Amino acid sequence: MNQLWEILEGSPLSGGTFTPENVLLSLMLAFVLGQVMAWVYYFTHSGLSYSRSFVQSLVLVTIVVAMVMAVIGDNIIRAFGLMGALAIIRFRNVVKDTRDIVFIFCALVVGMAAGSQRYAIAVVGVIMLSVTAIYLYLTAFGTHEPHNGFLRFSFPGHIGPNHPVTGILKRFCGNFTLISVQDSGFGSAEVEYAYQLMIRNAAKNEQMLSDLEKIEGIGNISLTMQEQLLEV
Repeated sequence: MNQLWEILEGSPLSGGTFTPENVLLSLMLAFVLGQVMAWVYYFTHSGLSYSRSFVQSLVLVTIVVAMVMAVIGDNIIRAFGLMGALAIIRFRNVVKDTRDIVFIFCALVVGMAAGSQRYAIAVVGVIMLSVTAIYLYLTAFGTHEPHNGFLRFSFPGHIGPNHPVTGILKRFCGNFTLISVQDSGFGSAEVEYAYQLMIRNAAKNEQMLSDLEKIEGIGNISLTMQEQLLEV
């Protein structure tokens, strides 16, 4: 294991000399690791804010940063000069998902590691990021959906704890909260009810609505499912 680490890491002090062969190896490794990060991002992405250009940028940023590190080498003057040149560039794109920022930052770090010939750090870092991202995606870690449905209907009268409507909601929902009761007006006895629901099984929504429609006097039933959407 130690020998493999030494082969990947190169020189433990300076990170190796910047020969054409070493630079080419750094850029090729940056390309491969950038591809791995891009595929992991693609596989674990959820929501509506997917962008093909962003996925491609993960690969390109990794290669560009590796090339930058090869240009700088161990010359501090080049580093300051490159910083001044990059300061001219203005990035106006707004990153809407904090998870995207993590992948961008990781692409920068991996590119720096590959460009400075710290190959072991680059490989191990990408493996750790990939495993963690896939684990969080498969386990839906951090998901919190106290309510996933919104139910509205009209009914001429009061709905108490022992009312058939309450019984049906208890049967199909893990939890439900009455959020609004409003008279329809115009001298009508109809009352508009609004509930937030935590539905156990969305596949049984039609059955729940069918049971509600069988209750005498109920009408204007409307069920809206609240999807977990990202800002577009």
